[in-house]
Amino acid sequence: MARIAVFGANGNIGSRIVREALDRGHQVLAVVRDPGAFVASGEAVTVVTGDVLSAESVAAVAGNADVVVSAVGGKDGPGHLATIEPAAESLVAGVRALGAGAPPLVFVGGAGSLRTPDGSQVWDAEGLPEAILQIMHAHGDALGYLRGVQDVRWTNISPAATIEPGERSGTYRTGKEDLVVDANGVSRISMEDYAVAVLDEIENPRHVRERFTVAD
Repeated sequence: MARIAVFGANGNIGSRIVREALDRGHQVLAVVRDPGAFVASGEAVTVVTGDVLSAESVAAVAGNADVVVSAVGGKDGPGHLATIEPAAESLVAGVRALGAGAPPLVFVGGAGSLRTPDGSQVWDAEGLPEAILQIMHAHGDALGYLRGVQDVRWTNISPAATIEPGERSGTYRTGKEDLVVDANGVSRISMEDYAVAVLDEIENPRHVRERFTVAD
């Protein structure tokens, strides 16, 4: 059983990571800025006040965790979008401050920088809304920053091109830098199966200081 701190525990993906962790018997620290806005999902959830943009706050939380998950995304508006790359820096700084024995970081990443079958990147597709492009590039900036970090254990997990609420099948396929698609060229994963992949990586780390991607 691990003690897993989840920043962004209120979000669509973060809440599913919390649920998957609890279902597997782990303890969860749900890190939120407003504890009153989080509805606890069980006795194994401890709601913690924290600020992902404060390295000191991150260190205080991480010091009580075996793993730290960042489910910080940009779908809640420009203010949240602007936190993606700075949050990565803050999380690394907070964990780094703990020195030897600091917990690993697992980041919910983006699909934009993945290579497509024609050799381009997902964010090169025509017709993408500007708001989506900004989120994709913010995740790309965060990944670029992480790739320069060698003294902290981190993993970045990119979802399929489409990730949305759905069913938990418990299965998924993986890739590294290339978008994972099916026989019809479609790339998608449910948020539930994405959470399965996150917990699988936490329980059996296979991609330390790497990005990998998952799709149904």
